[in-house]
Amino acid sequence: MSILTAPSHELAAAIAEFGEPRGYVATASIGIPPRRAVEALRADLDAWARADRDPQGYDPVIARTRDSYATLVGVDAARVAIGSQTSVQAAAVAASVPPGAEVLVAERDFSSLITPFTQQPGANVRAVPLGALADSITDETFLVVYSLVQSATGVVADAASIAEAAVRHGALTFCDTTQATGVLPVSASDFDITVCHAYKWLCSPRGVSFLTIGSAADAVLRPTQGGWYAGEEVWQSCYGHDITLAADARRFDVSPAWQAWIGAEQSIGLFAGLDIAEIWERASGLGELLCEELGLPAQRQAIVAWPDPDGAQLAAMAAAGIRISGRAGRARASFHLWNTADDVEAIVRAVRG
Repeated sequence: MSILTAPSHELAAAIAEFGEPRGYVATASIGIPPRRAVEALRADLDAWARADRDPQGYDPVIARTRDSYATLVGVDAARVAIGSQTSVQAAAVAASVPPGAEVLVAERDFSSLITPFTQQPGANVRAVPLGALADSITDETFLVVYSLVQSATGVVADAASIAEAAVRHGALTFCDTTQATGVLPVSASDFDITVCHAYKWLCSPRGVSFLTIGSAADAVLRPTQGGWYAGEEVWQSCYGHDITLAADARRFDVSPAWQAWIGAEQSIGLFAGLDIAEIWERASGLGELLCEELGLPAQRQAIVAWPDPDGAQLAAMAAAGIRISGRAGRARASFHLWNTADDVEAIVRAVRG
């Protein structure tokens, strides 16, 4: 099997933080934490057990994490709102769709992204294949909604063509980067709105998500889920109907699950200091190698999926100690920075029996 290019010093140091998770190819389901995140979480739990924690003490952690995420996706931190779940933040976007407006979505995309729009009264949701998304945008389209990397198949959307068509027709774009950020270079400014849950490729605890809002979308979106944490002065915004919401994207903040942000600060800070293009070259190269070895159509992707309708191949891989997932009648291997050609070889051995 092919040998990967030796990682840079920075990437090698980051890989070492994950120990030796051989056979773990399930990042598309749940990432694993770096050592620094585990240590920070343990220390925080110990402090909590000693009654040595208070809510205000988490604010600097959240601010630093917001800054790191902004750096990672190339926008100002004032454009970043925090949340806990993709569907919650997508629902805030859906609530801002005018009655009767067309929302164009990719068929079979992840339900947490799409369902808030199908459940929005008055929204005219139209679904088309991902590859037809750009050509399906019309002057009637208000918003185009899709995932940059498809969860079930790993296919990377043609974001440039979609963005060009959206601008030409005056539509906004809303992109879910959950299966991309941390492995594929992402520039949030290429989209009007993005959402990302950090528990996959950013290797953070579940309960940490981000919404980025560009200037065009900022004029349209309404902070329908604003609470005390969305206030201009957070700790003076706990009571009453007349609080002043933050002037920037913080007005879309959802109050944080505090402990989760302790781990997220470490994980997202780690990825913000890496060359994500180098990670993509490594992960997608392993995906390409797996396709070659299994005789699959070329897929230079971090996520490689192939038909396994009865789950027999998943069972064989699990029996061989491989941690992998299955989605939509497919086996789904997802490679991240810690994976090597040994993981590809193990999959091939298990599948071929």
